[in-house]
Amino acid sequence: FVPTKVVRETAQESNIQMQASLDRLRVDHFDLMQIHSLRGWQDNIALLNAWKEQGRTRYTGITTSRSNQYEELARILETHDFDFVQLNYSLEQREAEERLLPLAAERGMAVIINRAFGGGRIFNAVGDKPLPGWAAEFDCESWAQFLLKYALSHPAATLSIPGMTKVHHVDDNMGAARGRMPTPKHREAMEAFYDAL
Repeated sequence: FVPTKVVRETAQESNIQMQASLDRLRVDHFDLMQIHSLRGWQDNIALLNAWKEQGRTRYTGITTSRSNQYEELARILETHDFDFVQLNYSLEQREAEERLLPLAAERGMAVIINRAFGGGRIFNAVGDKPLPGWAAEFDCESWAQFLLKYALSHPAATLSIPGMTKVHHVDDNMGAARGRMPTPKHREAMEAFYDAL
């Protein structure tokens, strides 16, 4: 599955960048092409749709990592068809629950979760505290798994891209894909635990 993003203001510039990405990756199509950080979205939607119609990308998407863009993103998602949306969601940053996650679910869009670790700030907040004992109820063995399972257990979530710099982080994060997921009751307890830090 080959996804990427385009970060140009105009369709002409974006077309050049997207073609260069195909060449660099040595593929003849993308599985997912996303408009990054809403940049040039008005001009680029038609281009992404044209590439999809031509079979040059299977899916289209749009991303943001800034909550100050959520209102604009909601308006875009209400009026345009995308296959994917990528946004921040974590115990620290839950604003997407208010409108964006329900809207994506309603519109049938896959959701890629950014920053399930809050850019690392959540690890600083929990410090060396042990996991709560009840985390074992959903097969959780580390803070990374706790945070990923929280993000991924939202009904609208499809996948998370946590970002990793070490192989042992990859192994640990993969543990979040195993075992039980938090129930709605667990999610409430996770939020209360984090909010009390």
